[in-house]
Amino acid sequence: MGFVAYLPPAFCYLYGLMKASLRAFILEQTGASSCYQKEVIQELWSGYGKILRIGLDNADVASVVVKHVQIPMHSNHPRGWNTDMGHQRKLKSYRVETTWYDRYSKVSAARLPQCLGIETQGDEVIMILEDLDAAGYPLRKGTVSWAEIAACLEWLAGFHASYMGQTPEGLWDVGTYWHLETRPQELEALEDLKLKAAAPIIDEKLNNCTYKTFVHGDAKLANFCFSKDGQVSGIDFQYVGGGCGMKDVAYFIGSCLREKDCERLEAKILDTYFGYLQGALAAPNEALEAEWRALYRVAWADFHRFLKGWSPGHWKINSYSERITAEVIDNL
Repeated sequence: MGFVAYLPPAFCYLYGLMKASLRAFILEQTGASSCYQKEVIQELWSGYGKILRIGLDNADVASVVVKHVQIPMHSNHPRGWNTDMGHQRKLKSYRVETTWYDRYSKVSAARLPQCLGIETQGDEVIMILEDLDAAGYPLRKGTVSWAEIAACLEWLAGFHASYMGQTPEGLWDVGTYWHLETRPQELEALEDLKLKAAAPIIDEKLNNCTYKTFVHGDAKLANFCFSKDGQVSGIDFQYVGGGCGMKDVAYFIGSCLREKDCERLEAKILDTYFGYLQGALAAPNEALEAEWRALYRVAWADFHRFLKGWSPGHWKINSYSERITAEVIDNL
């Protein structure tokens, strides 16, 4: 056992071993008599750790999911953006996520994993989370039906309604991982000069909206877990912060529909989302809906700006995005 404690993390993950401190924390928080690694669910972006499924013995639940953040000696961004600014952004994102679970998550009307424990050990962050697979949300979708899209829009509406008008203390002041202030290098790389010049105005238009909530900040299809009866739960709260809910809606739609469907279904998407939002609010708010409907395409253009600077050849850059971004710029 003394030898195991000195094995490198990569070896431990490969062979299902756990550091004694991690094991002790899991046992303390879950009340289990013993625990063991069942699988590595995925690696965190740029090598910043792992998400593990941990089996438990003699506990109230059979398993938990552990998000184990370990700061790498050398980052390895898959698209080459290895900068100190990017490193600091990731570090803050994990602090934001722990604050989110500790202070805000319990009041969400939208389903999300219960947090069972959080601990920081030097450069490591450990979050023990409910295992959504075991809780009835075992499905991940690569393609979705309209009913599944509507379920995700309902989730977003419930999430946004839960935090309407709140101040994001300890979170990102402005949510989303592509927020302009945190992405100056991607803006500098942007070759679309008209969009580059308009970027601060687009950002200001979104940030100065009257009605603000908390946005998920990374509400792509991959961050929704589905039940067999079509219900959804959201995961991954590193970029939660203040802002207009249209950022989440536009980004989500862009993550799961092709450009023809984005355009064909645009009105239906907005009608569905706002139908759910009005039902989730304490009282109907027509002024909020009018303001946010007008900002849907602005939010789309905002993400398009980031994407064209970050990855000019990305599949999400299409004629629909180009056209509505041009319209947004012309109407500024």
